[in-house]
Amino acid sequence: MTDFNSLNLAAPVHKALEKLGYTTPTPIQQKAIPDVLAGKDLMGIAQTGTGKTAAFSLPLLSHIANARSAQTRSPRLNPCPNA
Repeated sequence: MTDFNSLNLAAPVHKALEKLGYTTPTPIQQKAIPDVLAGKDLMGIAQTGTGKTAAFSLPLLSHIANARSAQTRSPRLNPCPNA
């Protein structure tokens, strides 16, 4: 069985998942996260509530965390001021 440890997410992302009590990725996450981390394009279909958003956002956060730790120019996310 796959767990988040085996998906090679950045340490801060993995630590946050552990703190929130998430240990086992959903099937869409198991299939999508390695491909997104490898820089591949992704198209997936799954029911509502199966973790599709986390399937692409966890690798994005992992990439940002790794880029910051390498002190290179990295992507930034700015919150919407009107939200």
